[in-house]
Amino acid sequence: MTILHVFDLGDIGGLLRVVQALASGHRARGHAVYVAPVMHEDRSNHPLLRRLCDAGVSIRPVIVSPRGYAAERRRLADLCRRLRPHVVHTHGYRPDLVDAGVARTLGIPVVTTVHGFTGGGLRNRLYEWLQRRAFVRFDAVVAVSRALADQLVRDGVPGDRVVTLPNAWLPATPPLDRAAARRELGLSGEGLQVGWVGRLSHEKGPDVLLDAIGFLADLPLVASFLGDGPELPRLRDRAAALGIVERVRWHGIVDDAARVASAFDVFVLSSRTEGTPIVLFEAMAAGVPIVATRVGGVPDVLSGAEAILVPPEDPRGIADAIRATAADPRAAAARAAAARHRLESDFAAGPWLDRYEDLYHQVRRTAGRSSRITRAARRP
Repeated sequence: MTILHVFDLGDIGGLLRVVQALASGHRARGHAVYVAPVMHEDRSNHPLLRRLCDAGVSIRPVIVSPRGYAAERRRLADLCRRLRPHVVHTHGYRPDLVDAGVARTLGIPVVTTVHGFTGGGLRNRLYEWLQRRAFVRFDAVVAVSRALADQLVRDGVPGDRVVTLPNAWLPATPPLDRAAARRELGLSGEGLQVGWVGRLSHEKGPDVLLDAIGFLADLPLVASFLGDGPELPRLRDRAAALGIVERVRWHGIVDDAARVASAFDVFVLSSRTEGTPIVLFEAMAAGVPIVATRVGGVPDVLSGAEAILVPPEDPRGIADAIRATAADPRAAAARAAAARHRLESDFAAGPWLDRYEDLYHQVRRTAGRSSRITRAARRP
């Protein structure tokens, strides 16, 4: 097949990792795979694009102004006419709203993967509302968790078009050993090293972990936050108000953060909402004990046998889970080993790539039948 992925390069985190895994995985299987990253300036040195190039994936950048929607649609239409993809796969609300209709107009079946909703401010909630409305026109809508699939059906997406397909783990580079990972992050070997990775935004709950640290004054703990985002100034102020500035490290965006996940004694996911978080896979692969909130697709990935799960918005619960991990390292190591085994058995990339291939073939057949029916109906 010829497959075209369209996504906004401004997105960060799990969405881009899923694009990388799908594009490179299917290219390795012999498909002609193209990616069309929408960007507002030339970012050809972006780490994702470099990795895709190394994997043999063809890059077709769509460079437009932030509000250049008409130009974006024209360029994508030209691209589709040249490449003649069998399926267009969009990721994120801008491609879902702006670009998917271009492919439909040209008779190309369209698939989207819904990575989750963040809520937030009025403008973002409006975009997500429009995105949900648009899903009814897609040939297939992939939800990365059961909870998200149920939500999409409640939102009016036809149930026969919603496909529940959790993300998979496609390892890129192996994690460093603990000492090397700590050197890479500039961390000492002393105390309890707690790691957090993600976008510094409300839905990811970095403030919940900060509040949890306030309950752990008796532990020699350092928390490392890997990532960037709009909440950083407020988070710094919150750390100061809690009196924990000396116990927090702000590392910014760390390229290929999976390599350094092994630096931590505990990995914390404190999100208020999630799809299927790739950062959990990274921590599982590194063999790090996990504390996570029981939201979205997290319970589909981990049970109490593989991690300590706590309710969202519960900093004291997170603090208690961190304390329990530190107090019983043998039990924590057993959970981490079970999590790594589950990662390898339940979230392998091979079956995941198979299911996406099957889905692409299915929408091609369905679109082909629909086109024939439509042409026949129009005959006099």
